[in-house]
Amino acid sequence: MERKLSEASRRATPSPIQQLSHLAQRVGAVNLAEGFPDFPAPVHVKAAAAVAIAADLNQYRHVQGICDVLAETMKRDHGLHVDPLTDFAICCGQSEAFAAAIFAIIDPGDEVLLFDPSYETYQTCIELARGVPVYVPLDPPSWTLNGDKFLKSFTSQTKAVILNSPHNPTGKVFSKEDLLIISEACQKMDCFAITDEVYEYITYDENKHISLASLPGMQERTIITSSLSKTYSVTGWRIGWACAVANIAAAIRNIHVKLTDSAPAPFQEAALTALTSTPDYYESLKKDYGVRRDFILQLLKNYGFHISFEPQDRFCDELDQQRRCGGCAWQWLLPYRS
Repeated sequence: MERKLSEASRRATPSPIQQLSHLAQRVGAVNLAEGFPDFPAPVHVKAAAAVAIAADLNQYRHVQGICDVLAETMKRDHGLHVDPLTDFAICCGQSEAFAAAIFAIIDPGDEVLLFDPSYETYQTCIELARGVPVYVPLDPPSWTLNGDKFLKSFTSQTKAVILNSPHNPTGKVFSKEDLLIISEACQKMDCFAITDEVYEYITYDENKHISLASLPGMQERTIITSSLSKTYSVTGWRIGWACAVANIAAAIRNIHVKLTDSAPAPFQEAALTALTSTPDYYESLKKDYGVRRDFILQLLKNYGFHISFEPQDRFCDELDQQRRCGGCAWQWLLPYRS
């Protein structure tokens, strides 16, 4: 019966990230593949989940309070005015939010621009929607956006641009100048932008995350996706969201409901506690990751590696100060491959 499988399933290949993670788990090896921390989630967030489970908040559920808090956060951090009742879709992690966004806007033959290197899920989602991924290389060693290359990648078939900033796997935080190039092109070509902003709270030094949607003329054409996973060290909880103007958000919600119906109920409740963490939590998060970055950079230098680009956002999700380094770390050491 294998010959009766769909064309999409035949095109899809196993995730090398998951394959390596499963192998590492089986043999007890240090996992250099997948982006998750090896330190505990915050105590107050875990306690909120336990309380929700004990209170039997375990059935299909939509927790509107998440949207209310996120709307306040969007206004505070990015100056965006969004309606919490209409402009959000709460999904099973950023991955599902991204997939639902792609399915909401991409028709067969539509082209989608991706910055290369990029997270592997993006290409697969585009291809499942029968769109065409088009790669725009970032120039090493600083992963610079070449405006000419970017603009020449647009065609009459371009439907969307994918922007992951802070960027996985390079550690680049796209600058205001980068974002202006992207925003001007999106408006000129009348296309969507889908952003992945899961690392927005984990940046180093003077680097600051700027949401593409906050630039003039971009909010109405940008779909922001993010999640609890990285900021609160709960990658297994699968609570994420998409934020867009009402008619686009409604299309994403309609697809989400058909895919998974609702996100995990007790973890939605715990999300309220996580998203209302005090400012010192985020400062501590950046500081702790900064220590890890500096430690691994010095360790690598001690072993004779030449560091040509110091990461501007989270360096190693899995880094334990004494013994571990996440897979993303090696992106600055290996030769660039498109």
